[in-house]
Amino acid sequence: MEISRFIPKKSIKLYTSVIVSVIILYSFVFLHLTVAEGQIENANLLTAVYWVMTTMTTVGYGDVVLLSDTGKAFSILVQLSGITIVFGILFPQIIIPWIEKAVKTKLPTHVPDDMKHHIVICASTKLVEILIEGLKDQKVSYVVIDDDEQAVRELMKNDIICIYGNPAEEDTLQRAKVQSARFLIANKSDSENANIALTARKISQVEIISMADDISNTKYLRYAGANKVLSPKRLLGLYMGKRAVDPFVNRLTGAIEFLDGVNIVEFPVYPKSPLVGKTLKVANIQKRTGANIVGMLKGGTFSFHPEDSDIITENTVFLATGTTEQLSNLQKLTV
Repeated sequence: MEISRFIPKKSIKLYTSVIVSVIILYSFVFLHLTVAEGQIENANLLTAVYWVMTTMTTVGYGDVVLLSDTGKAFSILVQLSGITIVFGILFPQIIIPWIEKAVKTKLPTHVPDDMKHHIVICASTKLVEILIEGLKDQKVSYVVIDDDEQAVRELMKNDIICIYGNPAEEDTLQRAKVQSARFLIANKSDSENANIALTARKISQVEIISMADDISNTKYLRYAGANKVLSPKRLLGLYMGKRAVDPFVNRLTGAIEFLDGVNIVEFPVYPKSPLVGKTLKVANIQKRTGANIVGMLKGGTFSFHPEDSDIITENTVFLATGTTEQLSNLQKLTV
């Protein structure tokens, strides 16, 4: 693996020139001192370079030694400058960046050549992970783009198709084959989603779905190129409003199709529900219904990251995703 792939060639040439120049200079000084000290057997270029290299790297085998006071002072100078060059320049400026970037290249950066009609998902979150489970069940192709190295490694560990890169950059989206994708989901902060939408719209006509933390940013995300803007908080408010008008409705009122055949909807938990008093882990909703809980409203606080230890109460509201059948199964458990 060539270092020049990862470090600018100008930098490599500069550092190499400095190091070689210093070694040559020190070698000639060494030759002069060995002759002055009468060490004729060591007065040759090979020994000079050998001594300079071992002294600069602080290895110092001790088989070749300068004995005069001037020679000892020169040895100290070579050691100190060697520490600066090797540990202050060579390692931090060339070796370590090379190793780090070489490791990063092991992260996936391209989708398979035959991937098409897939879903491009920008950033990994709990909502996305649950959404992916639904995509897998329906055998829908997808790829997650994330610029967090650790997040990508975690996705790889969980066998989730992903690539490493900034989803707001053209090159990354092209490597994700956004031009042949069914649609793109922007799932970062509102400002980042706007940049993603602008970039994606510049290079493709893919349908863009953007998540919005702040409802007031909806129009700006649309201006940026998003075809749809979803705000889970807004969806929750609309659903609860409909429930207030018709609290005993037996159908999936307020359900919004998030993907083909996959809906997102909110379910309040009623006092007589068998789920009341149980933790999410004990309730085991996903296994019992097939639906996924992506958020919870409890005690006036909404969380997009519900924990297994969260207790379900009669005033809990679930934000769930799934097919119509899966959500209907969940609805039966909440009443």
